[in-house]
Amino acid sequence: MKISKWLLALSFLLLPFTYAGSSITSAEGLGAMESPSVKEKLVLVMGGAKMIHNDVTYQSAQPVTSNDGRTYIPFSSIAARYGYSITYDALKKESIAKSAQHELVFKAGSGFAIRDGVKTKLAGIPYISKGYLMVPLRSWGEMADSTIAVVGKQITLKWSIAVMPQKPMADFEVQPAEIYAGQTVVTYVDHATNTTGLPFVEERWDGRMDMFLMPGIYTVTREVEDSNGVWSDPYSVTVTVKAPNQPPVADFATDKTHYRIGETVHYKDISTDDENAIVRHTFTGNDNAFFEPGDKIVTLVVEDKHGLTSTIVKTITVMNEVLYTRDEYDRLFTAAGDIYTIDGQAVRSFPAYKYKIISESAQMVRSNSPETLVQEGIEYYAQMTGKVRFMFHNVNKIGYPVTIHLLATNMGNSTVNYNKSTMGMGGPTPSPELAGKLSTSRYLTSLVSDPAEEWSAIRPGETKEILPEIAKSPLKPGDSFSSYVDVYSDKELLYNIVVVAAGKDAVTELPNLQVMPRDGKHVRGTFYKADRSIDIEDQLGITQQLIQIGEKTVDTILDGIDETTGQLEYNLGNYGVLYRMHLSRVAPRTLISLNARGGLYTGAFLVNGQLVTVANNQALRSSDQAAVLYRTGDSEESVDIVFTIASGSNLPVAMTFTPLPPLRL
Repeated sequence: MKISKWLLALSFLLLPFTYAGSSITSAEGLGAMESPSVKEKLVLVMGGAKMIHNDVTYQSAQPVTSNDGRTYIPFSSIAARYGYSITYDALKKESIAKSAQHELVFKAGSGFAIRDGVKTKLAGIPYISKGYLMVPLRSWGEMADSTIAVVGKQITLKWSIAVMPQKPMADFEVQPAEIYAGQTVVTYVDHATNTTGLPFVEERWDGRMDMFLMPGIYTVTREVEDSNGVWSDPYSVTVTVKAPNQPPVADFATDKTHYRIGETVHYKDISTDDENAIVRHTFTGNDNAFFEPGDKIVTLVVEDKHGLTSTIVKTITVMNEVLYTRDEYDRLFTAAGDIYTIDGQAVRSFPAYKYKIISESAQMVRSNSPETLVQEGIEYYAQMTGKVRFMFHNVNKIGYPVTIHLLATNMGNSTVNYNKSTMGMGGPTPSPELAGKLSTSRYLTSLVSDPAEEWSAIRPGETKEILPEIAKSPLKPGDSFSSYVDVYSDKELLYNIVVVAAGKDAVTELPNLQVMPRDGKHVRGTFYKADRSIDIEDQLGITQQLIQIGEKTVDTILDGIDETTGQLEYNLGNYGVLYRMHLSRVAPRTLISLNARGGLYTGAFLVNGQLVTVANNQALRSSDQAAVLYRTGDSEESVDIVFTIASGSNLPVAMTFTPLPPLRL
């Protein structure tokens, strides 16, 4: 068969690498490769732009071209197929191809290239064609460790890519986060990984210490070797070692060293710490005032976040001179909400102001029977429209965690729009009194903040959970929960208060639940005059007076109906009723306090829009205790008080009005 002049020219162009129908391998290329490796194959066609790389077709920027008896290929296209990254040095006008094995540098118009820093003569001179650098194919093959074979117009390049063994990662962590010179024992947490799954057989450390003796910045480096003999790259962690931690220095100051009986002592904690990290201050003997003469020992212990402590003891001298008696001092200076001691028997002799109550239309549902939950089921249901205040108070004695749900069902034929606004929740907590106190204080706080209404819709036949908030925290066995919430609907809804095991879907369970039996002691029912107003125009506080709440004569028991049975129900204690008291004239320098007359009482009051938590973190436990609600100033004042009786507390209570002692210097 006659060989064309074109084919004969191509065969000679590719020498010494190829002859027609045969392949000669570059010794340099083979010697440079390491085992194991991946075999690569690229097929080109003279005059064509297709590049078939490992049986996948790509498009070259320019076709394979013969120029001046040499074969050329676009630099960018061939470099991409070999996996080289490309950069251009604009200053030197050099095109650079770089891989893990080589760096190849070409320049248009130059008969030399640079391979790994060594100057190499090219088989042809690179040139620019339509904006692309064209390089001699033979030279590229040499420099990229390839073999080249030609069959007809087809040119095949083959090369190998060394597969480097995967290295393990020597990752580790230094603990704790804060390290102190000469004090902290350091631990090193191993986070080393190996993608091959091979175990580690050796490790090398540099800079590792179990305790750093001097402050400063240290570098700890680790390498690991797997069972295949492959070492990781070094992994380093920078460790900052602080100067040794010093214990805090306890100290306090008082405004004087000598005080009169009943004179306020002002304490100022001036303790210091090298890290400003005191976490606990414990005073003992630091009474606000003393009521017996003599030397008083005051102790302060401070502790830093590392557990180091410091103690200081100082002596205060109390003289025989009397500024205030204990009773005078307590009435003058006890903080709002705090407890002070009174003569409970004497309070009984205070004249009781005969006030009038105006009952206002307001719907309220109280769900408190059974108070102690012993089974799952429906606590209460009611069909209602308009605004409704819901009140729950329960203790879980079922034996496993449960959740309480307020569900609403649209029994009508048209969509019902509803919203919820004022809300307060207390618990879950083992203390029923605390649950009642928290729900009351949070409800009053929400009331005074006038929260935005949250509107939703219920389609005909649909049941929705109205208060998902109360179901978020399951009641463990023995836990108590108390809640108030105001809900409004523009059409009638059937409300169900249900209790189910934690994790159950209350809406799904509703058709299978039965109404729980009453416990015979507590209250459940629907009540329709659940807001009460008390307006007092007469002056209060010129002499000792009291207003009794929950004594059943003026503050009568609200009646309603238990819709589950149709029976008349009395709201014993008037829990859930909202009282609004307006006192038009409270005398100057009058102390308003709350005195528990029926046993334990705790809760909250809004006084002129400010929340006062009764007994703060404590509770009134006897008639010999009172909590401060408010003090008037040097002129007559009007005072507004809003409250609801806290669940878990006892009635009656007395609101006392007593003149304050004169201030003395």
